[in-house]
Amino acid sequence: MDQDNIQTRPPEPITITVLRARNLKGTKADSVQVMVKVEFGEKTLGDSPKVECSPEVPAELNFSTTINCTYDDPLALDEIAHKPVVLTVIEGLPKEKKQKEEKTALLGQCTVDLLPLVKGETKHKYTLVVNPLPGSPLEGIPPEHAKPELDVVVSVNEPLMDSPQVSSGNLMTITMESLLSPPESWTLAGSQYCYAAALPIPVTAEKEAPIIFAGGALKPGADKEIPNKQKKWAMPGSAQGNAIYIPDSFVSSDSIEDEDGELRAKEDRDHRMNSESEKLRVPWNTERRCYMENSAVKSFQDKIAKCRYWPVEIMRLPPPAANKGKKHAASRQGNPGTTGKSKDEEGSISYHGVAYINLAPLLYPGVKRIRGAYRVHAYTDHALHEKTKRKTGYGEEAGRIAFNILNRNSASPFPKKAGKEKDEKKEKEVKKGRSSSVAHHEDYSVSAKSEMGSHMASQTIKSDTGSEVDGQAPVNVEGQQYVDSKSYIMLEISLTSPLIPKRPPEELARRVAEYIPPRPLFPKRTDGAQRSVEDFHNQVASVANLILDEFRDQFGDELKTEEPQSNESMETRRQKLIYELNSSGKYFAFKEQLKHAVVKIVREKYLKTTTFDNRQELQTFLSELYVYLIDQMHVALGRSLALEDQPPVPTPLTDSAQLKHFAREAEVNENFELATKYYQERIARNKNDPTNWFEYGTFCLYINDITKAEECFKECIAIDQKHLQGLLLYGVVCTLLEKHEAAETFFEAATCVDPRSILAWTMLGLFYDTVNNEIGAEMAYIEANKLNQAAAWSSVRQQREEEMAKDKKDMDVTGEELEAPHPGDQGGLAPPPAVATETKQPSPPSSDKPPTSARSGGGRSMSDRRQSATRRSEPHLHPDNSGTGSKLKSDSSMSRPGSQLKLGSQRGTPQPADDTQEEQPPREPTPIPKCSVYMQAIDWLLEVKAVPFTERALAHELLTPTGGPTSDYHICYARLKLQKKEFNDAEESLTEALQFDHQNPDAWALLGHVKYMTGDTNNARDCYERTISFVSDASEMHSIYLRLASIYLQDRKFEDAKNTFLLACKRSPSCVSWLGVGIACYRLDELSEAEDALSEANILNNTDPEVWAYLSLVCLKTGRQLESEQAYKYALKVNLQDQELLAEIQEVQQAVGFGNPEF
Repeated sequence: MDQDNIQTRPPEPITITVLRARNLKGTKADSVQVMVKVEFGEKTLGDSPKVECSPEVPAELNFSTTINCTYDDPLALDEIAHKPVVLTVIEGLPKEKKQKEEKTALLGQCTVDLLPLVKGETKHKYTLVVNPLPGSPLEGIPPEHAKPELDVVVSVNEPLMDSPQVSSGNLMTITMESLLSPPESWTLAGSQYCYAAALPIPVTAEKEAPIIFAGGALKPGADKEIPNKQKKWAMPGSAQGNAIYIPDSFVSSDSIEDEDGELRAKEDRDHRMNSESEKLRVPWNTERRCYMENSAVKSFQDKIAKCRYWPVEIMRLPPPAANKGKKHAASRQGNPGTTGKSKDEEGSISYHGVAYINLAPLLYPGVKRIRGAYRVHAYTDHALHEKTKRKTGYGEEAGRIAFNILNRNSASPFPKKAGKEKDEKKEKEVKKGRSSSVAHHEDYSVSAKSEMGSHMASQTIKSDTGSEVDGQAPVNVEGQQYVDSKSYIMLEISLTSPLIPKRPPEELARRVAEYIPPRPLFPKRTDGAQRSVEDFHNQVASVANLILDEFRDQFGDELKTEEPQSNESMETRRQKLIYELNSSGKYFAFKEQLKHAVVKIVREKYLKTTTFDNRQELQTFLSELYVYLIDQMHVALGRSLALEDQPPVPTPLTDSAQLKHFAREAEVNENFELATKYYQERIARNKNDPTNWFEYGTFCLYINDITKAEECFKECIAIDQKHLQGLLLYGVVCTLLEKHEAAETFFEAATCVDPRSILAWTMLGLFYDTVNNEIGAEMAYIEANKLNQAAAWSSVRQQREEEMAKDKKDMDVTGEELEAPHPGDQGGLAPPPAVATETKQPSPPSSDKPPTSARSGGGRSMSDRRQSATRRSEPHLHPDNSGTGSKLKSDSSMSRPGSQLKLGSQRGTPQPADDTQEEQPPREPTPIPKCSVYMQAIDWLLEVKAVPFTERALAHELLTPTGGPTSDYHICYARLKLQKKEFNDAEESLTEALQFDHQNPDAWALLGHVKYMTGDTNNARDCYERTISFVSDASEMHSIYLRLASIYLQDRKFEDAKNTFLLACKRSPSCVSWLGVGIACYRLDELSEAEDALSEANILNNTDPEVWAYLSLVCLKTGRQLESEQAYKYALKVNLQDQELLAEIQEVQQAVGFGNPEF
């Protein structure tokens, strides 16, 4: 029904009301008769009546005119969005003698933007500055005087779009900025050329239309001419001069790190800085707005998803004035063939290039804007089809449209040059020239555009776009010059609303709470009957404690005697206690204390809140209540007295960290039952700690118990809804269970919990890889790399600050030492200023050390680069430096984040050159992160045993420019293979890692584990011994000590085993390490030390059967029959499985004659 209303809606009139004009100046006097001409596109809407305007009194025009906005044409709103209403202020000159018609003079123009109406407003008021036209008296107004202005109101009766249209449609703004580093054959000498750009925009679901940016002109570099950053109207209509600029709209400036395009690498920045400051450029700085209805938005989104690259074609057009001369000459000669040729040459284009814009970032959730530098390639239909899946471009049609736009101008901006036309006709070659004014007359209607497209379908225009000859690849010689010159364009595309809306953090938190409801830290307080009974129990226990205290005060001394208590004495004490309670008033106090609890039971449990009408009913209720209260009193007293009789719970000997260490140790030894026990014990001690649940979940994930792992991560998130690692691993589990929608929610929630987390963004990218969402993965990886680069900048700044503080401290100490012996001698103070002066003047780069070496590092290590960067930055950060500019630069660089450094912003926006630039030091090199985002994720994934995601992250690391098959990569790959029990692959990878770094302790340790797990104990021992002998330890030494010591025990090297086990005990004692010490000492016949070590092991784990077995052996050897029997029974009770050890115990028992109760 709503769609029918939209289709049948009558045209909506847009009213433009010119209210008043002020501060105008006439040709002959300050008082002037003015009128305002209102135009929209090629149509004149009307002229206002003449009104006198003086400096003191503004001209009250109050002139209104309308534009009808029709809704049957889908491009009506698009036309209103990008075309301005042009207001021309005209002066009416007084009639002179013998003058038939009244003369007029153009004073100035201004443009009215109708965009607020497209966005849903019904009324908008402007105060516009009138831009003087050439020769106007307004040009002579001094800058300090008030500027001429017009007050204008645009309004509609009803909004142009209703709510469904506003929510489903979108307004895209395309800003074509400049072509930089153009071909070297382009010069500012000779005749003038025009440059145009074109790109397709979807109009409906099936139809596309080209958007043309005509009127680009060749300009010198920013060093010679400061560029104008104000945006122009794409279709200014009859506007001239400064009226072609959009009021208060300027080209944005971003740092290179924040751009979305190409040419962002370190090696490209010098080229960009040079191109923006020294080389020629072709500026457009033109903004084109395009309104897209719902079907066009969906078509645009689908096309980006199918092929992310969007073509922007660049071309050069011949001078329109010269071609006009050709056309007129051919017409005078009456040669129809020549006339046809000139018409064909009018639309011919040259230097046809194309830039491929990656629009995939517009499909990132929440992204509404992209801007960047994009390389220009030589245009060929073949390359266009390969890159964008389009059969042909719009270059020829766009060239004809742009050429006709320029030819329709009444005053061509391209002047003819005498004697040039004949030469051009003979040589058939278009020469280059400099434009004398800005091309600003790009004004064509939608109907003209459609006519041009239909006309182009029947014509063939000669172009240098390349052609297939004899099956060879097409060649575009002129377009290749773009590639040789490294040409690029600056382009910005923005939308009013993102194509893919981003879910806000509140919604993600709500979705997480729906999947896993948060658990309160404290149990809810119960109300009603249950709570009233609990209150009664508490009051009974309190009164009982008070009575016991009274009893102890009166009869405590009598009870200390060991004499037997008679019934008479006990009855006497009872009567004395009752008398004391009654006489002191304590009995009444106890009764009042219980009274409130009894009343609550009556009201809440028995629901009695009114008086009883029948006395019999009252007695029955009191009897029932009495019985119930006596029963509950006994329950309360039983609990209270039972608690008193229980012995206090001993304090645990191990804390949570030790239990975690024991669990990891059992996990390494593949004793999963014992590891489960330790993890569960941690949870039993503190159920409200999310870390305990999380680490138990990672263990379940390792043993492939996905169901239990899911429950653990659920508990973790229920306790803490913002537990980052819990959210990530629950997302991993959901991915393994193919619950992709839930997994995406939890991964996105993790990025909202900590938006600065590199791990969260990397894991989101790995998930998108899993579900084949390439654009989402690209977005997540870009964000992670930005954060990683920012972390590198932060590390460099922190290191620089530490070195500065250290240097300042050393300088202060040096100054004090030099100042102390010569307080009045200037010579004693001479060295510090000399040092400061030398530091403040950076030496220019020598001829054999070009500036690029400072940026590239010249093959130096990262630490050397950072030190050199610090040395270069010290002149600007020195405390004694008096240069204001240096201090300002220091403050700016220290206060801005890494991705928004001032140097980056200066590179993004070229500034005019000055003399101070020569004194600036070389640009500080961009720091390189210590490791890639994938390697950071790999370390964490290996720790939490998420094998499928680890494999995907390793594949990405292998393909990264800074990664590849490095030593760290091979080590991580070997760790993964060890977790999967694929020992051959792990050994091959470790062999590769050792070829990169033969002294890596982690590689040797892992190789030892591989040999140990495969039963090659000799080689395992060699690897472990080599690992221990290194200066730096491996990342995990405990398992190395245990396994090496166990090998020593097998080889009967008991002394070495004892020392190695003691090393493990020193670093992180455990039951296994102390048991090893005890076994080694027992074999060495050091029975006292063996008993001490086994006692320590028994304290840490009193359920280990081997500990009890060796304690039994020690007791047998030392002649302690009772203790040996008890230890032997406990060993059997906890299920001793080692048959050889059991046989040894029985053999010693037979030798000593005791120790086995079965004898």
